[in-house]
Amino acid sequence: MKKIAIIGGTGGQGTGLALRWARVGHEIFIGSREESKACSCADNLKAICIDVACTLLEIEKSDIQSIKERVPEAKISGFDNLEAAKKADIIVISVPYSHLIPTIASIKEALTEGKIIVSVVVPLSTAVGGKATTLMYPWEGSAAEVIQSLVPENVQVIGAFQNISAERLSDLENSVSSDVIVCGGSKDSRKNIMELAKDIPGIRAIDGGPLQNARLIEPITALIIGMNIRYKVKEGMGIRFTYLPE
Repeated sequence: MKKIAIIGGTGGQGTGLALRWARVGHEIFIGSREESKACSCADNLKAICIDVACTLLEIEKSDIQSIKERVPEAKISGFDNLEAAKKADIIVISVPYSHLIPTIASIKEALTEGKIIVSVVVPLSTAVGGKATTLMYPWEGSAAEVIQSLVPENVQVIGAFQNISAERLSDLENSVSSDVIVCGGSKDSRKNIMELAKDIPGIRAIDGGPLQNARLIEPITALIIGMNIRYKVKEGMGIRFTYLPE
């Protein structure tokens, strides 16, 4: 099982990923600028895991003994961003684009050799008061490449999960019918994150090649947001690539 920090873990995308991975036994460290906020979020997520398990196992929530015997407690804890990053092998960055640079600066001390950073960040125009259906274009090419420019060379940077609906992730009683494109880092680090993606029921992980392909992947999110609005898909659409070999 992996040790995963989710920086910006109190937001929708971060909490959804935390719930999915905690359900299969990974150890999750929720990171926030305020440790108290992260701890409160972690407690709420653990309670959600118990509620869902009780529903699936048909256990009454008042049956404390059965819950203790049959429902393992999710390994979710809250820390400030730096401490969460120090404890993890994989660091997921799930913050608004406007907070990206100061967030990376705040955890730089924890970015040692062997760590893998996963960017879920999309540079939506909301960062400058624009619409969520349009994109900003960083000088580096993508949000993932902005991160790459800020971290030590011996830290692997991966782009993944940018196009996944936060609402679908948080619905633990249903699978997430979507592909996840994983780009960047070394082949081994991509494989590592692809395996993590497959731990979420319904998701198929696809090797997206080098990190520069994040320039193509991140804009899909703005497209999806616009389509969700036009087609009134409240829970969010997913993407599938057809005719790929098994």
